[in-house]
Amino acid sequence: MTLDRKAVAGMLVEAARLLEENADRLSEIDSRFGDGDHGITMHKIARLIRERVSGWDGCPIRVFLDELGTAAMEVKGGSAGPLYGTLISGLGVGLAEEENELNEDSLRRMFAGMLEEMGDITTAGVGDKTMMDALIPAAKAAQTAEGSVERILEAAAQAAEAGARASEGFVAKYGRARSYKEQTIGTPDAGAVSAALFIRGLADGICHRQDKEV
Repeated sequence: MTLDRKAVAGMLVEAARLLEENADRLSEIDSRFGDGDHGITMHKIARLIRERVSGWDGCPIRVFLDELGTAAMEVKGGSAGPLYGTLISGLGVGLAEEENELNEDSLRRMFAGMLEEMGDITTAGVGDKTMMDALIPAAKAAQTAEGSVERILEAAAQAAEAGARASEGFVAKYGRARSYKEQTIGTPDAGAVSAALFIRGLADGICHRQDKEV
């Protein structure tokens, strides 16, 4: 199976749905040691994704992801806009402009590009209690997973979810939460949770599309 523009659109819409569905949960987590608005910001980004996908005029996948990421960077609400803008744009940097049928190699390049772009704006790594606790394992899993595009995305989603859960055991080293030090142990990072939801949405978007086609 390869992923065309319609499939990518479905993946993004499902990611947006999960972010909207979990907006209150994300804000509740963020309220423990942060500003408590992460869910609000993610809901804005999810709405932006839906709007842009509905108006996708058939431009190449790489161009669409770049334009979507650029728009997400402008979303107000702390650092989430720039971070998610970089994440989304990064998914497209490894694609050729004419590449509109994505296979297993394409997906690996997408995750590798995303991680490389994120590395340009943050030095956070696994264990620092940020969204990178989910994104780094997801990108690595995509590189090592064997099989179909579905298997690669599922492996990335499971790794992201495991990374988000693991963030509960870390001490925050970035943002407002870092001032709470060891008190942050026991609470997952809101950014890691939203990143895991985003990756899960990309994976589940394929399954939902296949269900509709059966």
